[in-house]
Amino acid sequence: MSDDTLISARGLSVGFSIGKGLFDKRILKAVDNVDIDIQSGSFFGLVGESGSGKTTLGRAFLKAVTITGGSATYKDGEVEYDLTTLNGAKLKDFRKRAQLIFQDPYAALSPRMTVRDIIAEPLEVMGLTSSREETDERVREIAAKCRLNLEHLRRFPHAFSGGQRQRISIARALVSGPKFVVADESVAALDVSIQADVLNLLKELQRDLGITFLFISHDLSVVAHTCDHVAVMYLGRLVESATTRQLFEAPRHPYTKALFSAIPSLDPDDEKSAQKLEGEIPSPTNQPPGCKFHTRCPFVIDKCKAEEPVLEHADGTGHEVACHRWVELMEQKAL
Repeated sequence: MSDDTLISARGLSVGFSIGKGLFDKRILKAVDNVDIDIQSGSFFGLVGESGSGKTTLGRAFLKAVTITGGSATYKDGEVEYDLTTLNGAKLKDFRKRAQLIFQDPYAALSPRMTVRDIIAEPLEVMGLTSSREETDERVREIAAKCRLNLEHLRRFPHAFSGGQRQRISIARALVSGPKFVVADESVAALDVSIQADVLNLLKELQRDLGITFLFISHDLSVVAHTCDHVAVMYLGRLVESATTRQLFEAPRHPYTKALFSAIPSLDPDDEKSAQKLEGEIPSPTNQPPGCKFHTRCPFVIDKCKAEEPVLEHADGTGHEVACHRWVELMEQKAL
């Protein structure tokens, strides 16, 4: 792990027991053997289909679900936490440093609280301020950064649009001064025009406050606009990881290529054809052997069905891919 790595995981796994009896020991592997490094101050994207494990991985980094295997650490300067064993007073301190922006701006806010009280709640629960005046000052400061004015603080959530509610959610997440924020599909429920406004706000806050974002999304166009680095997830595993430019210019994994080919083009003369994926993502409770993607991959061979590929460096730039045939397919220009 380099000095500027904020979150680092090796072999990280998260499993949930789904057995219905004393002797039923079945485990659902939502995240399986993930290696990942998130650099401090970056806007790190995590993409994949529904059911790929994106949200569970994000919650594992927030210590919101139990990590059942591997290692995960948070390191900010002299402060370091082992996320696999974190509890008690250290967990309470970690909550000040890592926060979540929820997906649904309508369900995330209490209808019985004013905007001021919603934003102030983390300060009061964590004991970060010593007086109401100090709390109000912190609330007004972060509200202004999130483009909310003093009049907004007196109202209740029902008086706001979806975009305004999401700005309230962002202010609540940032009021404690976190260094790491997970934004889980945080613009998926918003209109396209409002999405751009919220994304620009997040980028502005990242720049001004030095926040590290883990941005979870299924929308590749949004990821391309926002993120510095992107990791692609499939059935609980990372299949590719690279800078945004590298990934969009030269995807190395067939799954990544299929995701990109499905992005609609506004150019009527663009004759690219989408690489259709047959079938649906397999169930985490009944995962196929070998490469998890082989049941839907158009380039599958016998080796793919028997041996699971590991995430390896594709070149000297940090581009990583987990595919047995990526070199061959690149040479054939199949990707």
